[in-house]
Amino acid sequence: MTSSLLARALLLPVGFICAYCLAALLGAMIPAGAAMTPATVRSHQVFLVAGPIHYDFLLPLDAQARAQFQFLIPSGLPVSHPDARWLVIGWGAQGFYTTTNYRDLTPATLLKAAFGDRSVLRAEVLGALNTVPELPSLNFDAVEYQAFLSAIAESFEKPESPPVQSLKVPGFTLEDRFYAAKGRFHLFRTCNTWVSRMIRASGHRFGIWTPLPYSVRLSHWLYADTARSAPTPLPET
Repeated sequence: MTSSLLARALLLPVGFICAYCLAALLGAMIPAGAAMTPATVRSHQVFLVAGPIHYDFLLPLDAQARAQFQFLIPSGLPVSHPDARWLVIGWGAQGFYTTTNYRDLTPATLLKAAFGDRSVLRAEVLGALNTVPELPSLNFDAVEYQAFLSAIAESFEKPESPPVQSLKVPGFTLEDRFYAAKGRFHLFRTCNTWVSRMIRASGHRFGIWTPLPYSVRLSHWLYADTARSAPTPLPET
């Protein structure tokens, strides 16, 4: 009897993981948001950058994006620098995301991320890149693009008295910054579900729940495949 109970107890987490992964697959396949209108001219292109466990957005720092994210300039993020061409931005759990080396993660940090932690945004400005066309992308018309940028900007937790300041934690590079974000991170509201929420906020159709990287990849393949034929944008100086 004891061995049978032990076996069942060991099977519970395995069963949960399998169910979670299956739900992540189905959530990517179930669409939410409006279908794309073929006649609309979509001249704005945004890219998806895959990390080990999540996706970031790579935004062209055109005039529209520079204007939208100018509130980050006082924190030291050089959005308006003449050589700035791209903005990398992603969302995640504060304890997990701000740990620069995964070997330094503790069980307590992992449990907190799974069951509920404060969220942060990571932002970094980059110069010219050569490999951008090889990345998966999304196309927006002017209205969709503004809605998309606004949704990302609204993800920042802004103080009652500006300016927005970055968190006093080390970044992944010398140039990136972490910022307090809205909402809590947990197993059912992950960095990858934030990606799909931002995409759907633009009016695009995307998977209703994309907690894992393969969820984002599948949903992109199903609902954003037209992005492959779009021209690469040239950010304005």
